[in-house]
Order: sequence, then C-alpha cells, then structure tokens
Amino acid sequence: MINLKEIMTPVECTIHTTTPVQEAIELMNSTKWNILPVTNSERKLMGVFTRSNLYQMILEKKPLDEPIVNFIKKDAATLSINTCYEVIKDVVPKSQVGTGIVLDEEGRVIGLLRKTDMVMALLRSTNMLKEQLETILQSSHLGVVMTNGENEIIYVNEQFSTMINKTNENLIKQSFKDLFPDINTNIDESIYIPKVAVGQEQTMLRLSYYQTEEGTRGIIALFQNISEIEQMVQELQTVKNLKQILDTAIDHAYDGILMIDEKAKVTMVSPPLLDLFNLEKAQVLDKKIDQVLPQLNLEKVFETGEAELSEFKEINGIKYIINRIPVMQDGEIIGALGKVMFRQLHQVSELFKKLEKVENKAAYYQKQLQQSETSRFTWDEIISQDPFIEKLKKSATKAAKGRSTVLIRGESGTGKELFAHAIHSSSVRKDGKFVIVNCAAIPEHLLESEFFGYEDGAFTGARQKGKIGKFDLANGGTLFLDEIGDMSLTLQAKLLRVLQEREFYRVGGTERIHVDVRIIAATNRTLEQMVQDGEFREDLYYRLNVISLNIPPLRERNHDIRLLTEALMENLNRMLGTSITGMGEEIHHVLMNYDWPGNVRELRNVLERAMTFAENGRIQLEDLPEYIVEKVQNEGLENNSSIKMAEVAERSAVEKALFAANGNKTKAADLLGISRSGLYEKLKKFQI
Repeated sequence: MINLKEIMTPVECTIHTTTPVQEAIELMNSTKWNILPVTNSERKLMGVFTRSNLYQMILEKKPLDEPIVNFIKKDAATLSINTCYEVIKDVVPKSQVGTGIVLDEEGRVIGLLRKTDMVMALLRSTNMLKEQLETILQSSHLGVVMTNGENEIIYVNEQFSTMINKTNENLIKQSFKDLFPDINTNIDESIYIPKVAVGQEQTMLRLSYYQTEEGTRGIIALFQNISEIEQMVQELQTVKNLKQILDTAIDHAYDGILMIDEKAKVTMVSPPLLDLFNLEKAQVLDKKIDQVLPQLNLEKVFETGEAELSEFKEINGIKYIINRIPVMQDGEIIGALGKVMFRQLHQVSELFKKLEKVENKAAYYQKQLQQSETSRFTWDEIISQDPFIEKLKKSATKAAKGRSTVLIRGESGTGKELFAHAIHSSSVRKDGKFVIVNCAAIPEHLLESEFFGYEDGAFTGARQKGKIGKFDLANGGTLFLDEIGDMSLTLQAKLLRVLQEREFYRVGGTERIHVDVRIIAATNRTLEQMVQDGEFREDLYYRLNVISLNIPPLRERNHDIRLLTEALMENLNRMLGTSITGMGEEIHHVLMNYDWPGNVRELRNVLERAMTFAENGRIQLEDLPEYIVEKVQNEGLENNSSIKMAEVAERSAVEKALFAANGNKTKAADLLGISRSGLYEKLKKFQI
C-alpha cells in the first residue's frame, strides 16, 4: 500500500496573499515548483499561485512589488495526509494545476503531491512488485515461460531452465513452437494439458494468454512436475488414511466417550453416546455431569482416584457398561473419562459370561414353548393413543368377563390375536389353556381331526393311540379360531354343533365328548358378504357374531405409529441383540406417510429389517425397504405439486417487485400490497 507521506514533496515555506510577485518568482526558482501554496498565518490554505498566474502578471506588466492577492487560484485539489492511494490517483489527474496540496489532520499545509511524485511512486511500486513476482516464480515448483505476441520467449524462470536443461540466455527469444511443436497456442481461454514432456520430465501444463502492449496476444505457460504432484497426492492420501483410521478407532474402540474437567463439567462427548441417551450436544457440553448424565456417576473417580468398571445398566432395552477412568496430571486428578460400551458386548469375554446370552436365549425359547398353549399378552401390551382403540379395549375387557363368543374383525396385521390373548388373560378362564387354531394354515382334510382328534386306527397313518383335538386341549379354557372365514362349509356345520351342544365325536370314534370351551374367532374377511354368496353358514355367522370387535387399520390411526415404533424398537433390541438408539425425523416422516397395508405386523417387520441393517446405532433412510420410501416420495410429489406451483408463482412475484423497486423493500411491499414485515417473512421463506 502506497503511503502518501512517503511520496509527497514536503513544504517548508509558504507564501501569503500580501507576498510580492518577485518573492514568489524567487521561491519558484529555488524549489523548481510550478505551484506555491498560499496560506494564512496559521498555515491554512487560502489558494495557490501557479506559473500560469505568474505569466499573466508579466503580460499585464505588473511591477515586481505587486502583491499576488488578485492572481490566486482558489480551486486547488487538497488531500488529507490519511488519503488512500485509490482516491489519490482519481483526484490528482482532475486537478487543473496538476498538483494536489497535502494537509495534515488539522488542515494545515504540509506538502505537495505532484504528478512526478506519483509516477516515481508507481515506478518504485512496480519494481517492488516485479521483484516480488520474480522471487515467487523463481522459488515456486512451477516452470514458467512467457512469450510475446510472436510466440518468442521473453521470460523463463530457473525451474523451467532446470527442467529442460538449458540456460535462460539460450531460451530467451527462442520460439515456443520450436520447443513444443505439438502444443496449439491459438487459444481463446486457459487450457489444461495433462501430460507434456519437458526434457526428461513429465509435466502438466496450464496454458493461458495475456494482452501485450502492442495489442497482440502472448502466452503464459505453467509447467508442474507430475512426480511432485503424485508425491503430494500420496502424502494427502496418507493423511486421509490416517484420519480415517483415527476416526474409525474413535467410533469403534468404544461406543461412547465423554470427558469432564476438574469441575465435573463436560468438555467432550461423542455422537454415539448422545444417541444412546437421546440428547443433543448443546444439552451436554459445559454442563455439570450430575445434571445431564447422573447415571454415569463419573464424579466417583474424584473420590476413589481409581479406574473402575460399572455393573450392567439398561436404557430403552439396551444394556450398557461404563468404564470410569481418572485423568491424572502431576499426581492430581484433573478430570475423568467415561467410556460407555453398549454395542457387541458379547465380544468381551468376562461380560459375555455375565450376560449368558446363549442361556437366556435358550430360556426364552423354552418359555415360549411353555406358553404356546397359554395367553402371552395383556391389555398393557396393546399400545395406542387412539380414542377408538381405548374404547375398544374397554368393551373387550367387559366382554372378557362373560362366556359369550367374541368375533374380532380387522385387516391382516392389525393385532386381532393380541386382543384374543388379552381377552383370555382378563377372563375367569385365564388359568386355563389358550389354544390357537389357524383355520387357513391347516389343510382342509386335516381340519376335522385337528379340531376333534381321532381314535386309534381311524385312518391310514394315524397314531396307534389316537390323538386328542384342539377342543379337548382347550377344555376349561379358550379356543381361538383365527381366519375362520377360510373354514370349509362341511367343517362349519360340525363347528356349529359343538358351539350349540358343547359336545362332539372324535374322528372314527363313537364316544360323545363334552367340553367347556369359550370361542374367540377372528377374520379379515367380510362374513356378511360371504353369507350372501353362500360361502359361510348364516346360522354359524349369527352364533359367532354375539360380541363383535372391529379393529381399525393402522392407516386410520397413524398418530400411533411413533408410539408403536418406540415400543417395537425396544422389544426388537432385546430379541435381536442390537443396540439401535433411534432414527431421524425423515424416517418418522416416511413411516407416518406410508399407508401400511400390512398394518402393525408390517411395521414390525420393516423395523426388524431396518434394525438388522442399521449401522452406528441409528436407522438411516437406506435401511428402509425401497418400495416404502419410493411410494411415500411419489405420493408426496403428487400432493405437493400444486403447492410448489403456488410457491414458484409467489417467489416470482416477490422477485419482480424487488426488481421494479430497485431493491427498495418499502416500495416492493407497496407494489405487492403487503406490509414491510410481511415482505421480510417472504424473503426469509424463499431465501431471497
């Protein structure tokens, strides 16, 4: 940056309005100035006396003792000592006297800025820039060649001379085309050539042009040694690999890391730990550990001074352990590190034994086997915030207290079996067996023997001692007939007899068997239509349809989806042994906007798939089945097309109003017929 004080001509003496012309002539002669500042007693500028003023006085034959007062020019250009160079170069050329008067901070004359001063300053600046540029070019790793408009080399740096193994003197004035005959120098813009041989080296070339003083086009060629670039790329790749290794080590060495200082304030926390406890970083950093994560009990190490491993803890069905480690400096504890492990704990041998995963899994399956003929669910496990479902549960609870047959209707996957289990669990028969028969899963020719059993030798392949049927098993308890709409008309007649008479005959038997069984039936078909079509017995329909419960599909109560998702994820974490902490809002958006033809069963299957594929403890969009994501996106595009068209038109109107008002927001708001604050809201909305 050019400093005005450095380039101006200092003014030691000035003249006044009463100064005679002879004194002014003598001062001009001694200073060689074409202009003299005229000041008052305080050195404040009154005007200037120029050489042209002097000529005028001579022509008018004024005596030498004549004061200059009537020949002063008062429109001289003035510059403050603090004026920047950009202003100086604009002001001085416009001055009629060709010279600017420099004033100090108090407005007193201290110097002259002449065109000669500016030229010399520019020359010094140009030489300095030239030296700096040459230093940069000489010290850079680029080979530099510059030509004139005739393609003759006018400059090369040492790097290029070394590359081509020639001296600068041998290269100057040589034709660039002779050195590189295969390179086209007739270019309109910069071009990049990936491989050019220079001597024994392979280089990359950046070729550009510039305008010469004669108006022709010269070229500037920059050569970069490929081996140097390859080395830099290799070094960069090494750094990237090291960073990736470090990031991977931090992410996978421990599932969550948290550090506190000597004041027990959190100074560092990793994303997996935040996901596990469903916290945001801003909620944890610089906060007291006992306020945000008291369950970690990290302050304990300040008392013991020793590292320790916690017992198993659990959150949202996910088990975790904490390794508490004191941070020491000069024998004093200056903080603590908490390492939380909750993924793949089975890989830790000691904890694997405590977890006893294999034994627990075997016990789980054994329990499921034992519960195969008992109800496994209660009303608490039917999760919903829907008022209709709550009303349905109350009605079913009342129905459970009696003996009447209950018919549960609803689409596949809505939870009809859960309702059947819960009705049995809350009935007086809860200590009896709960036997399930899926009428659609058993072959028709075996249905009768499955229902009523058979005697020894009833048919070829029968067991020697016969077999008891589902009605026998359910005696004193509940028989749940799932998918009853798929039962054959022949079996429907026999079922009706059992419901009416409470007795039946085994296949191949003659003994009348009496049973006390409560029937709960379920179907996803419209039995009324089946009765009309002759596919279902009307008398059986009325016998079953004593108390009817109709479970709505999930799409009609989609506000239950978030609640069901949380409960299912907790259950699936236990079953799959996963450690999934949650999902982003975009996942919830997809789940909330899908129509779920398979209802809750489909939701559970989708979550099980997503949790199996999920990495880093959270479900991502790519973990969901493609058909769900695509369907939601396509429906969203259709629903939002009209909204988007309106938004495009609104944005266009705002932009046109701003253009018409030359950016004046008040005028633009008036043109749009809205308030200024309303306009600001639209600018924010459309990010204009």
